[in-house]
Amino acid sequence: MADIKSLDDLKSAVSGAASPAAAEVAAAPREPKRDALGRSYATGKRKDAVARVWVKPGSGKVVVNGKEMAAYFARPVLQMILRQPFQIANVEGQFDVYATVAGGGLSGQAGAVKHGISKALQLYEPSLRGALKAAGFLTRDSRVVERKKYGKAKARRSFQFSKR
Repeated sequence: MADIKSLDDLKSAVSGAASPAAAEVAAAPREPKRDALGRSYATGKRKDAVARVWVKPGSGKVVVNGKEMAAYFARPVLQMILRQPFQIANVEGQFDVYATVAGGGLSGQAGAVKHGISKALQLYEPSLRGALKAAGFLTRDSRVVERKKYGKAKARRSFQFSKR
């Protein structure tokens, strides 16, 4: 084994790090990803809904499928879902959002837009990643509707039993 003279030498030998330069490469800071118009793009998904989301600096306007957020998502709960990433990242009113969403129902679409906003925000400003990840907004919610099986009335429900 190599000559181990200090605790730091022992730690580097155990962790397998060859040199401090190798550790710096592994912990390189993330670069912002923006297009020529200064926007960041991300795709959000939830249930059967898929949202394409563009985020750019602005006054906090959210447009979904060509309509204002309040017109497209009329229920206050759905509007609250869309505002969550901005509240967690502490950047309310600083970004404009343009989103197109297809598939699923309104609840799934709101979740897809939320997922897309979160991903686009962390691509635009990598320092926001920690807060968004801790809140669980960067993880795609994988719960989907279970398929119907043969011999069953629904996914799990059996047909009514009749003794006679």
